Amino acid sequence: MNDYLINKVLEEVQKSLSLKKSDPGNDNSTKVQDRAEQAICHSTGENKTVEKGDNLIEVTPVTEFVGTAIGDTVGLVIANLDRHLHEKMGLDPKYRSVGIVSARTGAGPHIMAADEAVKATNTEIALIELARDTKGGAGHGSIIVFAAEDVSDARRAVEVTLKEIDRTFGDVYTCDAGHIELHYTARASLALEKAFKAPLGKSFGIIVGAPAAVGLLMADTALKTANVEIVSYASPDKGTAHSNEIIVSITGDSGAVRQSVIAAREVGLNILRSMGQNPVSVTKPNI
Repeated sequence: MNDYLINKVLEEVQKSLSLKKSDPGNDNSTKVQDRAEQAICHSTGENKTVEKGDNLIEVTPVTEFVGTAIGDTVGLVIANLDRHLHEKMGLDPKYRSVGIVSARTGAGPHIMAADEAVKATNTEIALIELARDTKGGAGHGSIIVFAAEDVSDARRAVEVTLKEIDRTFGDVYTCDAGHIELHYTARASLALEKAFKAPLGKSFGIIVGAPAAVGLLMADTALKTANVEIVSYASPDKGTAHSNEIIVSITGDSGAVRQSVIAAREVGLNILRSMGQNPVSVTKPNI
């Protein structure tokens, strides 16, 4: 975002703030400010940002910043990682650049998005770790590190991941009582192999339910619905960061995997509704 465009946006914000002070009931001024804030906050970090409220905050440019996405997700790139960190992280010496995607809320959506990124770029998955987070909810936060010989590949991987996250959050349904999460791909790649030991190039599905009992019923339903094979199983004390979830991944024929995931979704939604809740998609359902 160039200086001219940012200055024009800031002018609009300042005008809207003046309107807001003269007419407290003017909703349009708030909308203009919010649009300007979003435009700058979702820029590539080349210049300024806007703080909510009446104050405009100037931010020093950070070249490593790539962008943001839903779930308090941030994307960064380091062109030449410090050699000591490189060694401690156990990276292949040929990779000097890393792309990083990290989130407070979400793991499955980010891993699925990263899987699309490695298909589209000359990168490898160096690290996937799940954190006990979700801002106090039942699930995970996450960090994903891409390794690349060229910084442009690392940056592109982060960009693709951030773009895909809005789509991959579509089959995450949340409510106060818990959440369910479904993911499906016709062709698993390196991120899914790293995180779940998915067979490369095969159809693959992920089924998550919280509280954990919901996930267990969803997994049982999925495995009984079609001829699929279980690949991984994780529970609060096994394979998760002590999250209140059951996470199961499956593989098999494309149609069978999809059918199993859909069946798991329906039973999970019905259990949460039976608990007096109305689980809704975070963005727009895809499966």
